[in-house]
Amino acid sequence: MRGQYFGIKTVKNRQNTYRVAVVVSKKVAKSAPKRNRIRRRVYEAVRLLAPKYLTNQDVIINIYDDKFLELPFDQILKSVERQLQEVASSS
Repeated sequence: MRGQYFGIKTVKNRQNTYRVAVVVSKKVAKSAPKRNRIRRRVYEAVRLLAPKYLTNQDVIINIYDDKFLELPFDQILKSVERQLQEVASSS
């Protein structure tokens, strides 16, 4: 599933928990601190929302746009929640 700023891929796993990876390429943000800040913001949004939407899935979030650096956290949270709702409804 692809959103405005990022895409999500999911696969069922054999564990009783979810795992999440956030990928930010050098094409999105050249400097490592910017990539890490984007990654940390997305991880925090997923940490808050995942218990509600994810069960036993491996989730990969690919960031396509560097706008995550300037977006307010509540918009990131809404965007991630929208995508996780789609993931939960398709499972």
